[in-house]
Amino acid sequence: MSHIALVTLVVRDYDEALAFYTDALGFELVEDTDRGDGSRWVVVRPRGTAGTGLLLARAKDGAQEAAVGAQTGGRVGFFLHTEDFAGDHERMRAAGVRFLEEPRHETYGSVAVFEDLYGNRWDLLQPV
Repeated sequence: MSHIALVTLVVRDYDEALAFYTDALGFELVEDTDRGDGSRWVVVRPRGTAGTGLLLARAKDGAQEAAVGAQTGGRVGFFLHTEDFAGDHERMRAAGVRFLEEPRHETYGSVAVFEDLYGNRWDLLQPV
């Protein structure tokens, strides 16, 4: 095994999730395929990378709907690395991304916690 290709993120609606990840975070759309049963195969990933992508999967039932925004139990569950922390932080704020704290400079790098449109917590992180 060479790498993790996709991580599933349960979402309320394909189009609102797609808009957030492409417009506010600047991800690129890798695939959006209608599966013929009312579901879609929607994959996004940070622009210009060939690494792990997010499979945006619409909740299908009550249990999955309850997990939207709480997939990691309120902990930071996703880590978005950047080479331009200040620039990306400002661009994301201007796009309406909600940061839960001011940027911090730790021994491991510059970091700020933000929420996606559903409340999942992410680190924007520029490692040292």
